[in-house]
Amino acid sequence: MKELVSIINVKDYVGKEIKIGAWLSDKSGKGKLQFLQLRDGTAFFQAVVFKPNFIEKYGEEEGTAKFDEIKHLAQETSVYVTGVVKEDERSKFGYELDVTDVEVIGTSHDYPITPKDHGVEFLLDNRHLWLRSKRQMAIMQIRNAIIYASYDFFDKNGFIKFDSPILSGNAAENTTELFETDYFDKPAFLSQSGQLYLEAGAMALGRVFDFGPVFRAEKSKTRRHLTEFWMMDAEYPFVTHDESLDLQEAYVKHMIQGVLDNASYALEVLERDISLLQKYVDTPFMRVAYDDAIDLLQAHEADEDTDYEHVEHGDDFGSPHETWLSNFYGVPTFVINYPASFKAFYMKPVPGNPERVLCADLLAPEGYGEIIGGSERETDYDVLTQKIIDFGLDPKDYDWYLDLRKYGSVPHAGFGLGLERMVTFMAGTEHIREAIPFPRMINRIKP
Repeated sequence: MKELVSIINVKDYVGKEIKIGAWLSDKSGKGKLQFLQLRDGTAFFQAVVFKPNFIEKYGEEEGTAKFDEIKHLAQETSVYVTGVVKEDERSKFGYELDVTDVEVIGTSHDYPITPKDHGVEFLLDNRHLWLRSKRQMAIMQIRNAIIYASYDFFDKNGFIKFDSPILSGNAAENTTELFETDYFDKPAFLSQSGQLYLEAGAMALGRVFDFGPVFRAEKSKTRRHLTEFWMMDAEYPFVTHDESLDLQEAYVKHMIQGVLDNASYALEVLERDISLLQKYVDTPFMRVAYDDAIDLLQAHEADEDTDYEHVEHGDDFGSPHETWLSNFYGVPTFVINYPASFKAFYMKPVPGNPERVLCADLLAPEGYGEIIGGSERETDYDVLTQKIIDFGLDPKDYDWYLDLRKYGSVPHAGFGLGLERMVTFMAGTEHIREAIPFPRMINRIKP
C-alpha cells in the first residue's frame, strides 16, 4: 500500500500524488464537482473531485459509478483518498487535493453531530464524537503541546519525574474536597494533590515533578472547575520563594512558546491572537503583594467598568477580582503573600508577619484567573505540627510528612499548575470543560 501522508504535511508534496487516510467531516458541490472536507487528526483539508477526471481515468461507466459513490458518502465515513496536491490561495489551509481515487474503509450512518448548532448538553452527551470537530481537535492539540513543553522544560532544568500516588490516606489541603473510597475496609481518598509526597521526593532526589490526575469534590458549577483534572506539581530543595517565582515564570513562558512553535495550526483554527501570546513570552510577569492588590481593587471598585464586589484585607478573591487584576496589568500576574487564614497549613509565614504566608497565585490575563498556586514550605517541625493541629487535622496522619522536618530539613518550595486551566487560557476558550477529553463535573460522569 502506498505510504500515507498526514494532512498537516501535504505542503511538502505540492505537485505530487499522495494518499491520505481520513474521515469525511463534510461535503458540498453540484454537477460535476464535489468538495470533500477531510480530517485525519492533524488538520482539516479540502479535496476536490472532478467527474470528467474520473471518466478519463476509469472510463464512462466506471468513472460515473465512482463519482456517484463519492457524491453519496455520508458524514464521518472513513476513506483512503488519493490525489495530487495543489496550492490554492482561496483555501484557508493554502492547499487542496485534486482527487484521483477514493476508497471507502468504513461506512457511517446517521451521524448525530451534523454541521449545525447543537446545545452544550447534547454535545457533552456525545463527547466521544464531539472530539472529532475542528475546534475540539485544535484544543486537544494545544493540550498535547503544553504537556510536551512541560516535560521538555523540567528535563532541561534538572528535574526528575516522580510519580505520586493516586490513593492517599490524608489530605493535602481542604479535607472537605476529598473523594472517599473503601480501601480493604479502611478509608482512603483520591488524591487532590501530589505535593506532600513530592516533598519526600525532593528530599531524596532533589528537583522533582509529577504530572497526573487529581480529584476535588468541590460542588462548583463555574467555568473554571472540574472534579477530575490533571495537575503538574514541582518541588525543589534549597530554593527561596522568590527563586521559585522565577522558575514558575520561566516554565509558563516555555509552555506558551511551545504552543506557538508546535501548535500553530491549532491556534489558527481557534483564531487565537498569536501576537498577544508572544507578548506574554517577551514581557516580564507582574508581581503584586496581596495587600497592595486589595488596595488597588478598593481604589477602582467605583469605576464604571468594574463588576466585582467590595473586598477587605483578609478576604479571599473571587473570580471577578482575579479577572480585573490580571486585565489591569495585561500580563500574567503573581499575587504574593496571601493571608495565612485561607491558605494551606504547610506554607511558611512571611518573616516578621505571621498573618501572611510566602505564597503566590499566578493569574492569567484575559479573564482566565489562577493557573498556578505555589509557596515556600514550612521547615520547622514544631511549627508545622502546630499548624496541622490548628487546621483540625491529626498529626498522626502526617507522621511521615513531619519526618521530612526531623531528618535534615532544608528550605524548599514548589508549585502546582492545573493543566486544563492552562489549556483554556492558551486556547482562548470560555469554559474548562473543553480542555480535557472527557470532562468530569458535579453533574456529569458520562460518557
